[in-house]
Amino acid sequence: MKHLFAAALIAIASQGVAGGAPSPEGAEVYFVNLSDGDTVQSPVLVQFGLSGMGVAPAGTEVENTGHHHIFINRPPLGEGAEDADLLENGVPTDDNHRHFGGGQTEVTLELPAGTHTLQLVLGDEFHVPHTPPVVSEVITITVN
Repeated sequence: MKHLFAAALIAIASQGVAGGAPSPEGAEVYFVNLSDGDTVQSPVLVQFGLSGMGVAPAGTEVENTGHHHIFINRPPLGEGAEDADLLENGVPTDDNHRHFGGGQTEVTLELPAGTHTLQLVLGDEFHVPHTPPVVSEVITITVN
């Protein structure tokens, strides 16, 4: 499943839909302190990991850098209704799309009790996912 998702994102990017800065081969973004299936208490500390690229604040144009976004309770990147526009024009700001344009590498989220999905997406200086997109696996956590 992971490989099919990655192949779909690469196909989208190669069709010219994605408008983000190029990402180097092998770049990865991941959750440092959370895993799929974890049960946690709110507030939830979420730490972002990145390999193969560097972190730079939004608006900073430096090759092979970006800043973090977290997608909360929405389809994985590439599967959402607005994702073609998002891949070309940038990540919106709302309850399902949080921005860390200051170069932050962690956040404490107030999440209600229940099940939540999380995905990290790296964005370029304009909040546009890279080409190809650098995204984490979607994880599901339960908040008690």
